[in-house]
Amino acid sequence: MNTLNFWLFGVYPYIALTVLAAGSILRYECAPYSWRAGSSQLLRRRQLIWGSILFHTGVLIVFFGHLIGMLTPIQVFHWIGIEAGTKQVMAIVVGGIAGTVSLTGALVLLHRRLTDPRIRANTAFADLAILVLLTLQLALGLLTIPASMGHLDGSEMVKFMAWALGIFTFDPEAWTYVADVAPVFKLHIFLGLTIFLVFPFTRLVHMLSAPVYYLLRPGWQLVRSKKPLNPTA
Repeated sequence: MNTLNFWLFGVYPYIALTVLAAGSILRYECAPYSWRAGSSQLLRRRQLIWGSILFHTGVLIVFFGHLIGMLTPIQVFHWIGIEAGTKQVMAIVVGGIAGTVSLTGALVLLHRRLTDPRIRANTAFADLAILVLLTLQLALGLLTIPASMGHLDGSEMVKFMAWALGIFTFDPEAWTYVADVAPVFKLHIFLGLTIFLVFPFTRLVHMLSAPVYYLLRPGWQLVRSKKPLNPTA
């Protein structure tokens, strides 16, 4: 069992993160025209809008909640007055609400792609597969809540924080921090790493191209036609 834990939580994270980084760069450099979301908004637009809003709103909260919550040392939370138990309750409440919202949106989008023949015909296997993986991951995240309710002192959460920080600081013993957690947590971590692994080969890459620079662009954008004007027209 320790050997399996070592490979899943001590080696696999580096494989997934390496493929995530290198694969994204290679795809952008070698196949820039494939770097898109592949919208199907012309078909069943209303269902797409509602599903997309629910999914993206919830998943952004979940993503940044995990990013900040897992990679911020627990000492920082203690310094600002948030104890481990309080952080655990916050994660359950906020994560539970955001996860439910996001899962609802994912199910709407999945139903739309599976039940509409025209959308199904225009759906690539990778698009459907990543949507299924994300839906399963969101469901698993919600299934971890009952297990987390048994550790309201934050003891289990601190293990995940130590594991995540250990991975990014190349701690060779990082895998030991999550070796004895509940199976639902291990499956949640494994599926999350798998999503990182397949990220460069799916439509998820459009997340890296959010046009934030438009918000910082000075002044108005002036567009001129290259065709000469015809004053007599």
